[in-house]
Amino acid sequence: MEDEPVNIREYEEIAKQVLPKMIFDFYNGGAGDEYTLRENREAYKRIMLRPRILVDVSRIDMSTTLLGYKMQSPIMVAPTARHKYAHPEGEVATARAAAACNTLMVLSFASSRKIEDVASSCNAVRFYQLYVYQKREVSATLVRRAEEYGFKAIVLTVDTPRLGRREKDIKNKFILPLLSNLEGLVYVDVGPVSGKRGSDLEAFASQTLDPSLCWNDIEWLRSITSLPIILKGIITADDAIKAVEMGVSGIVVSNHGARQLDYSPATISVLEEVVKAVSGAVPVLIDGGIRRGTDVFKALALGAKAVLVGRPILFGLAAKGEKGVKSVLKMLQGELELTMALCGTTSINEITRKHVQTEGDRIRSLL
Repeated sequence: MEDEPVNIREYEEIAKQVLPKMIFDFYNGGAGDEYTLRENREAYKRIMLRPRILVDVSRIDMSTTLLGYKMQSPIMVAPTARHKYAHPEGEVATARAAAACNTLMVLSFASSRKIEDVASSCNAVRFYQLYVYQKREVSATLVRRAEEYGFKAIVLTVDTPRLGRREKDIKNKFILPLLSNLEGLVYVDVGPVSGKRGSDLEAFASQTLDPSLCWNDIEWLRSITSLPIILKGIITADDAIKAVEMGVSGIVVSNHGARQLDYSPATISVLEEVVKAVSGAVPVLIDGGIRRGTDVFKALALGAKAVLVGRPILFGLAAKGEKGVKSVLKMLQGELELTMALCGTTSINEITRKHVQTEGDRIRSLL
């Protein structure tokens, strides 16, 4: 009988063993030198916990709400592409696992299962990730379908005017099949993938995504949907303030899993800047580099309302399908609960800035 994985790192190792190299690299790779990819994880390690003792922690409540929807814990499923590469059931298996763990899933625009399939797979609250296409009617159609099938919010990705240079995909000559939800809506002539060109992801992005996307387009999106709009891809205070002024319902501090601009900062290192800038006007979420319940605790202490987990979900899906995704979510929830107990906090609201010490804190203490 094989040993069950006991942490996310072990799930990553299993995924690396069972997936073709091209697919694992697609899931796990980053842009350029992958400095930001490494830093997303390393930055968490530089934040220390400051536990309080002699607190009654016999009852721990990890539940929270987002846009009025209750979750068992502040750990959500981030939008990631092409789950069928990891398991034949794809996003349907992921959706069922998220529902079983009573958490929110954000369905990727690059889902390998149709919006309808995921919506009918189980009864749960889900959000839909959107990109703005050069042909705006494509985006409008996807929004209408998301509304029709009961998705509760639109998560607009705003950090991709052009695709980041993902050298592993280029080297592997990665080919992206037509995305299920774009059938009949988009025709992309990517041509043969040659040694000179490498990955056809760049061709797909250049022919479909709109590099002219700007703040005025938030008004356009609001004009075609009554759903709350969350902006994903903000890492500066200035952009966070502008987003609030535009009337969005939430912000995701994200560098696209380090797949866009290399040498952009780790998300956890700019979270507090964004949280302070919005001053509680909208919930601030974060993704990127989360591998432990302690990471979740640190993000909450620095002001995040919830975290989104991407690659670990894919690792669990590749390793054990729906069961693996459930295991990953339960693992992170269990680690968060233990961290809360050991830090003397019995509810999410009790986790405060005083429970962590950042690198900046240590530097200031020496001045």
